[in-house]
Amino acid sequence: MITYHVESFEERLCELKRLLPLHYEELALNKDKVPLSPQYDVYIQRERNGELLFVTARDAGELVGYFIGFIAPGLHYSTCLTCIMDIFYIAPGHRGSNAGWELFQFVRKENKRRGVQRWFMGAKVHFDCSFLFEKLGAELVEKTYSLMLED
Repeated sequence: MITYHVESFEERLCELKRLLPLHYEELALNKDKVPLSPQYDVYIQRERNGELLFVTARDAGELVGYFIGFIAPGLHYSTCLTCIMDIFYIAPGHRGSNAGWELFQFVRKENKRRGVQRWFMGAKVHFDCSFLFEKLGAELVEKTYSLMLED
């Protein structure tokens, strides 16, 4: 049975570092130009400032998934506390068991507990999981494009 927890990013970083390369290999584009190189110090500082939400998914204590989001008043809407999803991941062996849905239900409750008013989530086009967001009742509001600028 998978359980979900709000945990300290800083305290669990060593565990997280074991899953991040798997997440990167599966989903990242332009790997030949953009290597995995997180700014862990920025995540830690944001957590210390109370601006990071780190939720873990654990199976018998083992980290099998996570959600990371940033919580702060919107830059355009200072009166609206907003959670912007950074990344989430469920290990392949735990997909199809409602783990993703349960993770997002847990995150939803935690966002509400923290007073978050708006939550932004994003799905990769090449690995679409927007059905999760639609099931939550979210609506499509923006498309994001990427362009590698090469010499």
